[in-house]
Amino acid sequence: MRELELLAPARNLECGIAAIDHGADAVYIGPERFGARAAAGNSIEDIRQLCTYAHRFSVKIYATVNTILYDDELDATEHLLWQLYETGVDAVLVQDMGILRMKLPPLSFHASTQTDNRTAEKVRWLQEQGFQRVVLARELSVDEIAAVHAAVPDMPLEVFVHGALCVSYSGQCYASQHCFGRSANRGACAQFCRMAFDLLDADGQVIEHDRYLLSLKDLNQSGHLEELIRAGATSFKIEGRLKDVSYVKNVTAAYSERLNDIVSRYPDKYRRASLGRCTYTFEPDLKKTFNRGYTTYFLHGRQLDIFSPDTPKAMGEFVGKVKEIRGSSFTVAGTARFANGDGLCYIYINNERARKLEGFRVNRVEGNRLFPQQMPHSLRPGMALYRNNDMAFERLLSKPSAERKIPITMRLDVISNENSDEGFVLDVFDEHGSCGSFTFPIPHEQANTPQREHIARQLSKLGGTPFVCTEVKMPNGFNFFIPASKLAEMRRLMVEALLKKDKPREEKKVERIQNDSCLPSYRIPYLYNISNHLAREFYRERGLTVIEPAFEQQNVSHLSREKDTKSGREEVLLMQCRHCLRYSLGYCSRQHRQVPWHEPLSLRLGDGRRFRLEFDCRNCQMNVLKE
Repeated sequence: MRELELLAPARNLECGIAAIDHGADAVYIGPERFGARAAAGNSIEDIRQLCTYAHRFSVKIYATVNTILYDDELDATEHLLWQLYETGVDAVLVQDMGILRMKLPPLSFHASTQTDNRTAEKVRWLQEQGFQRVVLARELSVDEIAAVHAAVPDMPLEVFVHGALCVSYSGQCYASQHCFGRSANRGACAQFCRMAFDLLDADGQVIEHDRYLLSLKDLNQSGHLEELIRAGATSFKIEGRLKDVSYVKNVTAAYSERLNDIVSRYPDKYRRASLGRCTYTFEPDLKKTFNRGYTTYFLHGRQLDIFSPDTPKAMGEFVGKVKEIRGSSFTVAGTARFANGDGLCYIYINNERARKLEGFRVNRVEGNRLFPQQMPHSLRPGMALYRNNDMAFERLLSKPSAERKIPITMRLDVISNENSDEGFVLDVFDEHGSCGSFTFPIPHEQANTPQREHIARQLSKLGGTPFVCTEVKMPNGFNFFIPASKLAEMRRLMVEALLKKDKPREEKKVERIQNDSCLPSYRIPYLYNISNHLAREFYRERGLTVIEPAFEQQNVSHLSREKDTKSGREEVLLMQCRHCLRYSLGYCSRQHRQVPWHEPLSLRLGDGRRFRLEFDCRNCQMNVLKE
């Protein structure tokens, strides 16, 4: 039977506990350093507390140590890994191959998506280096995931199913470092891809003005989990270590319910990886959570509507159209209900003929008539309205909004011992099977009246604990009197023992398989992201002959460059994207449409900096280069 894992993000301890309470089978969280999200670090003590809470539900905790490392950080990183091991974390996500040459604790190590995992060959190579799981690139289709699984069937595959999308293949983006000195591979991305650009042709003609041409919509695979399961994925990851607790609650609950539905339809094939069933005080709704509009990205191949060129901000859910404007208020045509404090937005065309997002807050509501705090000047009848902050929904999520209980069954019987006429044994079973057997030296006393219902009722009083009893079984003919005080003691001792019982961590040692496949090949040496002497030694041992420092450690003028075959110019590769602007604008060369511009095309930031676009049609990829 395959276990299905819903993997939720945790910005902090509060978010981690909320993820568990709302249905996560695993949680990933970053320590104070080296966690690829500089703004989402947590103390060792907080991670320890999260592990303690998680493990009572057999939920796993994964720590992110997935930045590239500099030489003066190696000792601190090794010390951190041992600290994380001692907290009880179940695995660590890493990017830097230098870590594999450290003295490591017996933990599972997962290859972060930052290691650029887009082919079966790369996944097989990572397995040979000792990794126990690989996080696949977000860009892969369901067929490509299935092909990876078929080629490397014994490697667990983790896939992203929800949240923000990076336009570049993870680990292969250097635009933030180049433009702002903030490295994405060091956890300090400045979100170059969420900025506005002009798109220019070779003659300087402006094709698109002041648009967010690299800003993608958010991923939403909630309707396609079964396809991903059939393709071979076992862990389904929600992006969002910078998101707030409301986001974690809503999205985790929504995906947990969908996985539960799949398990209920295929009970002989799948089960959840952790224990417990959740009840909610709200109806999970992905439309009500931060989103830039949703896309399934490349799940079924290349599609047009994957980017959000009008705004990089959250649009939220469509709630109707402006019907009538009267003074300081307006009415909405639609069925949505509004609340004081709701945040609404709309798209309008400004004086430069550019589409822009305008947002405002509702001060007062009278049915479908809304009174903004300040009436937007650009609002017009007929405009589509979106709600990006639903106050009524947020109020629900601001309170305790879920309860997670582990269903257990009990079986009470007498101790079978011909030399003794006293003692009872209580066997306890959870969703994954037997979880405890407890004996109690209580004398056997035949009851004068039936006691089965009374005994079952007393043993089932588990309120205030993580458990809920669904059934108490007793053999036929069981008719003993057990005092209520003894039943209460049996229940208390059982609960204490179950809470102390921690599922043994599966300790693993990083062991390389000696029959290496070919080392993954990059045409530019800095794409290996080698930033310390341990990583250099690692790659040298595996046959890499041309070793250069990581992009972050080089002067741009000294970086390896690519020569453009048409112009002969040498340019620095900053991003590799499966998103293609030529395709998104309707002029894919494979469709043989004549383009209304002269290439090469360039992106131009507001400060005048330009970046040439290279369309690598052979690999169906768009590259962003520094001219």
